[in-house]
Amino acid sequence: MHRQRVLIMGAAGRDFHDFNTVYRADPAVEVVAFTATQIPGIADRRYPPELAGPLYPSGIAIVAETELETLIRSEHVDTVVFAYSDVSHETVMHAASRVLAAGADFVLLGPERTMLRSRRPVVAVGATRTGAGKSQTTRYLAALLADQGLTPVVIRHPMPYGDLVAQRVERFATYEDLDRFETTIEEREEYEPHLDAGRVVYAGVDYEAILREAETEADVILWDGGNNDFPFYRPDLYVVVADPLRAGDERRYHPGETNIRMADVVIINKIDSADQASIDTVRASIEALNPRAGILTARSDLTLVGPPIAGKRVVVVEDGPTLTHGGMPYGAGVVAARRFGAASLADPRPAAVGSIRAVLERYPALDALVPAMGYGPAQIRELEATLNAVDADLVLSATPIDLTRLVTLDKPITRVRYDLAPVSGPSLADLIEPIVRMTRTPIPVGG
Repeated sequence: MHRQRVLIMGAAGRDFHDFNTVYRADPAVEVVAFTATQIPGIADRRYPPELAGPLYPSGIAIVAETELETLIRSEHVDTVVFAYSDVSHETVMHAASRVLAAGADFVLLGPERTMLRSRRPVVAVGATRTGAGKSQTTRYLAALLADQGLTPVVIRHPMPYGDLVAQRVERFATYEDLDRFETTIEEREEYEPHLDAGRVVYAGVDYEAILREAETEADVILWDGGNNDFPFYRPDLYVVVADPLRAGDERRYHPGETNIRMADVVIINKIDSADQASIDTVRASIEALNPRAGILTARSDLTLVGPPIAGKRVVVVEDGPTLTHGGMPYGAGVVAARRFGAASLADPRPAAVGSIRAVLERYPALDALVPAMGYGPAQIRELEATLNAVDADLVLSATPIDLTRLVTLDKPITRVRYDLAPVSGPSLADLIEPIVRMTRTPIPVGG
């Protein structure tokens, strides 16, 4: 029997999940390769046989997306599955055009085929773009659930950039767990705030195995999405965060528009930073795309922890993904510097070294700031060297992590914290009330 030959385009996240849930055990399909993009250093390795299953005793190659057409032709690929997020609709169709011209079909797998069912109620958080405010929304919802006497367990969208077998199921309850799994800065940015609040976080590669373990200690599963992807688990309440600083992107980016259309409630965040016209644009999009969704507005409240910055020359560190594939020229750090009276922003470009210099050169529209890139030890050392070489009075760090756990700085550091502060619309506490009731009757698998 001819097995359909499939190639999956990804970025070490949804691509693996789509394979695991749809193709891994299907004898009628042979996945011949994954392609990789967006994240540095994830190509030129293999999806290991321990995860790929008995149909793939040698595992599956992961190659750079630049090899797409060559692979389609050399491997006689029938179907290409597009499986990564936070890209414009135009980018998706350019990928489709490359695939069609090379002779293969182009496919997007939808939620019905890829979302797993949980035995516990699921609250999921998604977004229109990377950096819209998912993490602060997840923290807010976790606190509401805990206030009801429930134990929420957070499951984070995958970021498996290391040993995939070792990362099959990751459980984080302490800072030692972060060290044990050799987490990157990008991973720590998502996990540390939950650990500081005493919550358990799961992540990894095999999201059915992760779910079944998390269910053993959770009253509620709290899905914390990555980029602007839609959930891996079927939600009982789906909360989507929209960003008016990128008004219109909720219609222009994949799968952010899907999220708006699927949402039970949409939070228009950052209204304290956006102009009214942009807020109105986003609201109009939501009302047109999903008239049934409730609409909230919220501020992203900023507070500083550390020495005062008023009158100081500061070097700003921002969350990396928000600036790179998220497309933002600045983040909470630049906003905080202006709001709290910093004298000036130090330009890091003359002092930047290695991959940090390369990122700044690749994104020339960025404000004077340093992206908190740290996909491995070498890049973390380059981040440290760059910050120490910048002529500034202090480091203003808007990454959610305690940067001093990873780098040794020759300057004082002040951290920027940002938290969701609902302003108008339905109460999130009221919206989770059905979830609280559901915890009395766990949902059976397949129910």
